Amino acid sequence: MADHYEVLGVARDASADDIKKAYRRLARELHPDVNPSPDAAERFKEVTHAYDVLSDPESRQRYDLGDAGGFSGGFGGAGFGGFGDIFDTFFGGGAAQGPRSRAERGDDALLHVDVSLADVMFGAHTEVTVNTAVLCETCKGTCCAPGSAPVRCDVCGGSGSLRRQVRSILGNVVTSQPCGSCRGYGTILPAPCVTCQGHGRIRATRDIDVDVPAGVETGMRIKLSGAGEAGEAGGPNGDLYLEIRVRHDDTFSRAGDDLLATLEVPMATAILGGSVRVDGLDGPVDIDIAPGSNTGDVCTVKGRGLTALRQDKRGDLRVAMHVQMPSKLSSKERAIIEQFAAMHKAPAPRLATFQQGIFSKLRDRFFG
Repeated sequence: MADHYEVLGVARDASADDIKKAYRRLARELHPDVNPSPDAAERFKEVTHAYDVLSDPESRQRYDLGDAGGFSGGFGGAGFGGFGDIFDTFFGGGAAQGPRSRAERGDDALLHVDVSLADVMFGAHTEVTVNTAVLCETCKGTCCAPGSAPVRCDVCGGSGSLRRQVRSILGNVVTSQPCGSCRGYGTILPAPCVTCQGHGRIRATRDIDVDVPAGVETGMRIKLSGAGEAGEAGGPNGDLYLEIRVRHDDTFSRAGDDLLATLEVPMATAILGGSVRVDGLDGPVDIDIAPGSNTGDVCTVKGRGLTALRQDKRGDLRVAMHVQMPSKLSSKERAIIEQFAAMHKAPAPRLATFQQGIFSKLRDRFFG
């Protein structure tokens, strides 16, 4: 790697002002907005990096000392020993931890998926659209422009950290901190990918096929491993969680694995009984209406409910009767009802007990 002083065209004892003036002159000459040639772009990156190192007094001092940082020996011949060894243990003077990886695991993602009761009955295959970070197709997660690669940081020598030695009355204390030039990675990107700006991933919208199992309920989550956010610098993907929301149905509701519905029954049919075919979620259903049915009576059709989660069995369809009384009668209809009342000899109306009352039946028609 070229010497930073040579890149800026200044002497090694140049002042801070000389370094700044040299950088400004070269930046005006090489900036991509002024000089579009590829060679100028590469030189501009080298000049900028050299200025970043030499413009900071501390990083310039470390650079002048070379890769070893001037810390291979002690001050004034003092070696590492005695109390210094103890401080090495506490302040990072032992074995180097090494540079940290650019690759990081992506975050998990959460998406809400709406399904119908019909989907819950037998399960469904659906397609969901997600917007997450995905692997950059230009650099394939390397973070570098095609044809380039990360280079070793010349400030920390590729270690990702800088060691500082301070002499005290107890010995030589060595501390370690992340390198400010490479941010602890040990390498720098001379030509970051222009598509992902050196992150190795971009945001994109994509479609994912999902199998919703039968029997799911609102609030349940389906985990799709590795379908979440792509990681930085080609790191592993996070997971995608799909939270289920079962849509309201105007005809049916559910109680566990059972389906609940209400059947409006004309008065004559409730008195005489009969059979009717209605549309269920899984096809036609025959409902038998017992003679003398009252509002709140429940007819149960076995095995026509929802499929239990992770099981083969199904719940029941429970249909509550709602007897419809005519609000207007013709004179002939009224005469027939009066004749029926005279023949039936029904007791006078009275208040019913709570357990036997009509409101109790309405309350318990599904759960009694």
